[in-house]
Amino acid sequence: MDTPTRAIALRPRSTAALALVSVAGLLAFLWPLFASAGSRLGQNADAPLVFALLLPLLLAVVLFEISEGGLDVKAVAMLGVLSAVGAALRPLGAGTAGLETVFFLLVLGGRVFGPAFGFVLGSTTLFASALVTGGVGPWLPYQMLGAAWVGLGAGLLPQVPRRWELVLLACYGALAGLLYGVALNFSFWPFASGLESDLSFVAGAPPWENLRRFGLFSLATSAPWDLGRAVTNVVLIALTGRAVLGTLRRASRRAAFDAEATFDAGDTVDAEATVDAEATSDTDGTVDAEATSDADGTVDAVATPSAVRRDDEPATRHTLHG
Repeated sequence: MDTPTRAIALRPRSTAALALVSVAGLLAFLWPLFASAGSRLGQNADAPLVFALLLPLLLAVVLFEISEGGLDVKAVAMLGVLSAVGAALRPLGAGTAGLETVFFLLVLGGRVFGPAFGFVLGSTTLFASALVTGGVGPWLPYQMLGAAWVGLGAGLLPQVPRRWELVLLACYGALAGLLYGVALNFSFWPFASGLESDLSFVAGAPPWENLRRFGLFSLATSAPWDLGRAVTNVVLIALTGRAVLGTLRRASRRAAFDAEATFDAGDTVDAEATVDAEATSDTDGTVDAEATSDADGTVDAVATPSAVRRDDEPATRHTLHG
């Protein structure tokens, strides 16, 4: 069982910001269940656009709070690499029978580097891929938040023995793929179906009635794409999971995200400092030593014994006879 890494530390303020944004995001997705017949949300077709404008601001707030003191250079570099890889992978399958080739990376990245990293990775990856593919629109904030939740949930999964880890991640990938599609359906469902249809949203209807209508709408429209996303996640995690997890964990150990650097007062040595030391032995023997520090703080010592002998050494003469 591998000890989880927290590449981004969640402090109390960032945790509170993350929780508040998640609650606001749920309201942005689920508002049709609570809109009354006479409310502006129930009558205004621009409601998703209003939430689409609010969600980026909320995401910016939580990203700022997470980065405040909890996002170092190594985590930024890792985020950049994984976001770029995800942005490059997504066009390979997006829009083709629901094949999504990016979510497995969010699951594996969130698993290795923790929930805060997974949340940021999901939002930045979807944003970067939208810029690459030209998929920028009012749906993008919903996609970013949904993907952020996918990475967050992967980081919150419990620790299990190594032999069961891929099974856990594959099951989570399948569930996350389905729920992501359901969440995105909620963002446009009230205005996507025709009036007087059994699939249509009815403002002011009981929540269970609108849920029934929404279920029928999802089955009739997006179910094949959601199943395709779930199956893609399972297959990619099963095929690449062990190799990708191993690579990310080796990178995590090298980066030492969890290590705290400590410095003592005597650890710093001037790169140009030269220390001259003179050591004198007892009685008549003297030893002159010169120690020179290198740029890396290593001290090189050269000791030169003098010609004076110690009193306790016997005098020995060597005579050469020709």
